[in-house]
Parts: sequence; C-alpha cells; structure tokens
Amino acid sequence: MRLVISGSSGLIGTSLVQATSAEGAEVTRLVRSADAAGAADAVLWDPGQERLDPRVLAGADAVINLNGRNLGDARWSERFKERLRSSRLDPTRTLVEAIHLADPPPRLLVNASAAHYYGDRGQVELDETEPAGDGFLAGLCDDWERAAGEAASEDTRVVVLRFGMVIARGGALDRLLTPFKLGLGGPIGSGDQWWPWVGIDDLVGAVRTVLANPEVSGPVNVVSPDAVRSRDFAKALGRVLHRPAVLPLPAPAARLVLGEMADELLLASVRIRPAVLEGLGYGFRFPDLEDALRHALS
Repeated sequence: MRLVISGSSGLIGTSLVQATSAEGAEVTRLVRSADAAGAADAVLWDPGQERLDPRVLAGADAVINLNGRNLGDARWSERFKERLRSSRLDPTRTLVEAIHLADPPPRLLVNASAAHYYGDRGQVELDETEPAGDGFLAGLCDDWERAAGEAASEDTRVVVLRFGMVIARGGALDRLLTPFKLGLGGPIGSGDQWWPWVGIDDLVGAVRTVLANPEVSGPVNVVSPDAVRSRDFAKALGRVLHRPAVLPLPAPAARLVLGEMADELLLASVRIRPAVLEGLGYGFRFPDLEDALRHALS
C-alpha cells in the first residue's frame, strides 16, 4: 500500500507513520521545511501558497491529511482562531486541488476532524448521522469536512475521522498531568459533561480499518465506546497517578484562565459513540479509560 501523509510530525502522524511503515507500507511524508525534505521519504510542499506537485499523489492508495495547529497552543484571540482555521483549511484545499489534477487520482482521502463537530450537546448520545452543532469549533470542523468532501469522485472516496481526546503522551493529556501531579487535579466545571476520548493505538487501528474497508466513506467517530464524564476522567487519572482528584476547577475560573477555549473544549458535553467502527466489527484494544491511561503513562 502506498500512503501519502501530511501532518506526519504531529502526535497522530508520528504514530501512524511508524505503524504503517512497520507493516510494509510505502509512506511519503509531505513536509514544509527544506531540511526535513532531505529525508528519503519526504516531499516538500507549501499549502499556504497552494504548492503541491499532483504527481506526488498520483496512484496513491490513500492520502491522509492530519494538518492542523494544536487547539491549546494559545488563548483564543480572533487572530489565533484564524490561524486555527487556516492551518486546517489551506492544506486541505491544496490537497483536494492536487487530487483532482493527479493522474490517476488517489483512491482515498482520509481527513482529520474532531468530535467537537457536534458542539455542546448535553446528555444526548450521538452517532455519525447527527448534523454539526453550534460554536466556533463545530463550525470549523464543519468547514474542514466540507473542504475535504470536495475531493470525492468516482475514483476517490473521502473519509473524515472525528477524533476524541487522544490518550497518549505529547498531546492534550500532557496538559492535564501537571495539576494532578501537584495534587490539584479534579473535575472541571460541574463534572457532568461527557468527554470523548480514544487511545492512540485504537486511533491507528481505526485508520487501518478505514483503509481496509473500501465501502466506508463519510464521517467516522474515532472514540472509545466507553464514554466518560469529566469527573470520571479526573478520578481515573488520579488513580493512575496515585494523586487525589477532589479539587474541582469551577467553570468561572476555567473561563477566566482560558477564555472561550474553556467553554468549547473543557465545559462542552459531547457524548458520541463509534457507530461506524462498531458496525465494521472493530475490536478496541483499550475500551476502558483507566487501562488506556496506564498504557499511555507506563
């Protein structure tokens, strides 16, 4: 299998490159720096200027687009929110244009998205058939998925992966560790909100499943079937770290520190299930949160 991966230096991309290469896939990484382009498996591109040679994608079994600036890199000013948008939409549009020009076009575009596509939906359990919710993140994910959908044709199918919080070192989990290690961890806000999550091994497994099942197209929720509330997440992390998880962070305090990000990422309730993956018979390696945390932090 020949794969072209953008965003290969991030948490998900690194794991995916390692796993697929170990299985014998021929992986081409799209990179933005001339230094990185010196590697044998790397090709230079400039998504901001819509520069990508379509021949790089020609005949690929799959193009996997993981580009996107980390949501927690800075407080959400209007300028930073625009950077979040452009870091996702510019690479996607550049890839879509190259896919249309490639001869033959790649068979599949796998595009990243996020569980926050659904917005703050309270206690309602959701699957992939639900429409986009309200808020900045929901609108960003909706625009991102629509941009990827422009690649769809008789020759190219499109799958969008709505990731939950990835349980792995180097991602959002790392930001939660410091207060817990200091004994300051606990639920955020009411603790009633649902937090979608997925172990990194199951995220890679979900991508493998999409690659192996040509009948799959459209959105796929990449989350554990074991949905948890914020308070239960805090308790599980506290047990793994052998630290108390009893000091709540009130919602007003979270908003004071993080601004709009607090409402969209930490206080929003997104209860979703991986209906497509379950329908395909995917067996989760880490369906239990505490097991996934222990594995990630071991």
